[in-house]
Amino acid sequence: MQDFGEAFGLALSLVASGDADLVEIVALSLRVSLSATGLACLIGLPVGALVAITRFPGRNAVLILFNALMGLPPVVVGLLVYLHLSRAGPLGFLGLLYTPTAMIIAQTILITPIVMALSRQVIEDLHAEYADQFRSLVLSRWQQVSALIWDARFSLLTVGLAGFGRAVAEVGAVMIVGGNIDHLTRVMTTAIALETSKGDLALALALGLVLMVIALGVNALVQSLRMTAVRHAYA
Repeated sequence: MQDFGEAFGLALSLVASGDADLVEIVALSLRVSLSATGLACLIGLPVGALVAITRFPGRNAVLILFNALMGLPPVVVGLLVYLHLSRAGPLGFLGLLYTPTAMIIAQTILITPIVMALSRQVIEDLHAEYADQFRSLVLSRWQQVSALIWDARFSLLTVGLAGFGRAVAEVGAVMIVGGNIDHLTRVMTTAIALETSKGDLALALALGLVLMVIALGVNALVQSLRMTAVRHAYA
């Protein structure tokens, strides 16, 4: 076990020097989480918008399901993805287990409900303002969805950032389906867990610092986009 002061100094040195292992882990983390966020938005935004503007039997049950799925336990998601991608599973022939693709799938499943639920609320609030205008123009549902998503783009970007923040900090699911394999599936969260358990605090602290910077950056972007959305609304 390293002395904390020494470990912190080494961590700063690793970050400042752009250590190759550190850069590789951070790059993979960003690639996996950004890919998962993009897929979640492609699925979640249209679905959330459709539910927001449509009234149908069982809608309240769907809303309850959306909110419940926001709290999906990561390890359960990881287990389910593992069972599907393992050799004995229905998708085992694809050979995706213990690859970045499997990690992207797990993160996508985790954050899609977040995107759906939050975007549904944003779009529903906006639709209440435009409903009469849409009826007068006789727009189809997809035309309404397109118009609402574009008009709410700044608020929906904050939804995407919220999903990314959830994905990049996730550890349980990606550990199960990725295996934390060095130079292949090791991301920031799993590397921090491993290096801490080994007592190698320098790399763990360095990755923690990078993760904190990313988290602060995401929060700053969210706040900036919220302010932009408010200015846009009153423009």
